[in-house]
Amino acid sequence: MDYLHAASGRRIAFRRTRGTGPGVVFLGGFRSDMTGTKAQFLQDWAAARGRAFLRFDYGGHGASSGEFDRLGIADWRDDALAVLDALTEGPQVLVGSSMGGWIALLVARARPDRVAGLVGVAAAPDFTEDGMLAGLTAAERAAFDRQGFVERPSAYAPEPYRYTRALVDQGRANLVLRSALPLPFPVRLLHGTADADVPPAVALRLLDHATGPDIRLTLVKDADHRFSTPACLSLIADAVERVG
Repeated sequence: MDYLHAASGRRIAFRRTRGTGPGVVFLGGFRSDMTGTKAQFLQDWAAARGRAFLRFDYGGHGASSGEFDRLGIADWRDDALAVLDALTEGPQVLVGSSMGGWIALLVARARPDRVAGLVGVAAAPDFTEDGMLAGLTAAERAAFDRQGFVERPSAYAPEPYRYTRALVDQGRANLVLRSALPLPFPVRLLHGTADADVPPAVALRLLDHATGPDIRLTLVKDADHRFSTPACLSLIADAVERVG
């Protein structure tokens, strides 16, 4: 494991495999790290083909520095841009999982010339506004307004997830489904019909909202939010190959 000392002051942990381009950059989800199934699968896939590959942890995630509760979407976008700028060369294929799909869209908006293609896996654009906030009960919303955070049970960890005001405020300032979203490169969106965390309607909304010459959505019957079965992983690899 290596570390990038970003301009933000955060120390960003990463693993990089050198190879030919376009390289592949994996962007993980909320509270996930770069040791997940999809990230490691793609690294092995890229290595077997001699493709450059990069995975990393956002600030406050995994082995990177930073206090999670003080960070949000803009900070994690900046972390992704920092590793893209410092650790890759030429156009890259961005693979964004869940929240990473939102981050990938923000990176693409900031550096369109550095994107060869984009793959969204159960992508969750604008989830702070349309998912988390919209799903709060009246009691939870009152608690959030009073203390600046709310905790909700997680299906992926024994402890609850904490959603903070910083997360919500930064999310609100970086929404991608409220204004023009040009994606002038090949895009593949993959989503499971059994995704209980990010409904397939989100993928359909993104497909309808974004503009570009080659944007396609694949819905996989009965696949859940993890999208990590052997069949799902094969679909991810195929999508990466097709866009870049």
